[in-house]
Amino acid sequence: MTREEIIEKVSNTLSEEFEVEQELITPEAVIYDTLQLDSLSLVDLVAVVQYTFKVKIPVADLPSVKTFNDLYDYIESHQ
Repeated sequence: MTREEIIEKVSNTLSEEFEVEQELITPEAVIYDTLQLDSLSLVDLVAVVQYTFKVKIPVADLPSVKTFNDLYDYIESHQ
């Protein structure tokens, strides 16, 4: 999957799952703020990424995934 495909799929999937406007999901945007995540919805995010991209994000790696660009990089490097 190319980076462009990852970006498009992340944007489509997360905007639908977390009911936010797709335009808010930009590479520089902070994931937690944009999706208004709490600890429970963070688990949902990890599950959605794992289901959609077949990429598991261990709890130890979560602090390094702050922006959507970080998420794109993580998915791209672990697929």
